[in-house]
Amino acid sequence: MKRIDFENGSTFSNILATAIPMLVAQIINLLYNIVDRMYIARIPEIGTMALGAVGLCFPLVILITAFTNMYGSGGAPLFSIARGQKDEAKASRIQDTAFFLILVTGVALMIIGEVFGKPILRLFGTSDASMIYALPYLRIYLLGTAFSMVATGMNPFITAQGFATVGMTTILVGAVANIVLDPIFIFVFGLGPEGAAIATVISQALSAIYVLRFFFGKKCAISLHLMNREKISQCGGTAKNIIALGSAAFIMQFTNAMVQVSCNSVLAKVGGDLYVSVMTMVNSARQMMETPILAIAEGTSPIISYNYGARRFDKIKRSIAIMVAMDLLYTTVVWLFIRIFPEVVIGIFSNDKTILADAVPAFNLYFSTFIFMTFQHSGQVVFKSLGRKKHAIFFSLFRKAFIVVPLTYMLPYLFHMRTDGVFAAEPISNVVGGTACFVTMLFTVRAMAKNQE
Repeated sequence: MKRIDFENGSTFSNILATAIPMLVAQIINLLYNIVDRMYIARIPEIGTMALGAVGLCFPLVILITAFTNMYGSGGAPLFSIARGQKDEAKASRIQDTAFFLILVTGVALMIIGEVFGKPILRLFGTSDASMIYALPYLRIYLLGTAFSMVATGMNPFITAQGFATVGMTTILVGAVANIVLDPIFIFVFGLGPEGAAIATVISQALSAIYVLRFFFGKKCAISLHLMNREKISQCGGTAKNIIALGSAAFIMQFTNAMVQVSCNSVLAKVGGDLYVSVMTMVNSARQMMETPILAIAEGTSPIISYNYGARRFDKIKRSIAIMVAMDLLYTTVVWLFIRIFPEVVIGIFSNDKTILADAVPAFNLYFSTFIFMTFQHSGQVVFKSLGRKKHAIFFSLFRKAFIVVPLTYMLPYLFHMRTDGVFAAEPISNVVGGTACFVTMLFTVRAMAKNQE
């Protein structure tokens, strides 16, 4: 189990050593939901309808992810900064507090979702026909909330300790189980969408067990400790700092949920259930295509945070330059592929040829400015890594809440673009929001480095 040396290793090699396992982990993590969707879409007779219904559950799934990211993405940079400052006790306290927050929130979200699942789905625009599939799927899926949050939320701390390969393996364990169990529960046992949810819960539990086995094992550099009542009463300040920095990640995911609700609601009215299914495919493809961008950015994050704690701005600048160059190369290649072969991407999620006439134009429009995703994610991860919570929070809100959501309603109705208006909102926000975030980040880093001199 080789550990990454943040103190003495070269910047480029450290980014690769962190980003590559994280990329594999992110891709594997996508399989939890994407494999479900691929199998669900192929259920005889009800596949397309069931896929759209499951897509209506995504906003709540995204909300769970938002809380997970708030504690993981908020705690891990603070953890790395403390390690860069050589304060192991503070780093340990941050890690323990994040774990406590994850457990409490996971149980609370599961209970709330189980009790209010049906009215929540109604709020998301679920019709009576879709509710038949959406509600059973959601109720089973929610049983694994705590498992999912522990497995995903604690992974950034594994990477921040230098064990990126272990972080990858924690996700691999659950994903392999999910791929094996999905067809068994969906087709062999004939449980349909509910079978997909059961397979996901079991897989998430296995990932969580692997994570906990690492943190309580001997190979962990900074072990995890269960907090007693006294420590819980003293962790308020640490929890506040984690939540404050992690609010940016939370808002980003929460606004993604807002966008999902807005898009599904408008598409159901101006295009019908078919376009809700198309949007489900678009979102699935975006998650898949966006994953390497996130992996490179998040893989660079602990390096930026560690060097910020050590006050080494030359390495911070080098890290940012490498991250942006790698992301730009990737997004350009993906953009070209989607423009030339949209049917190939759509075919991953559905074998229904009748949907292509509507799906291809939607894909071309939605991904038309995909390259600009580089600037949004690069800016966001730098703000988070440097502990600049106000900047991170503002730009999390700016792109989605201030641009995408209003445009989702304005373009279809005020500008009479109907379904095209919904799919056009995202690319507009990529250009405006991504550029604003990136330029602000460059000026911020430059000012911080100048003040350090």
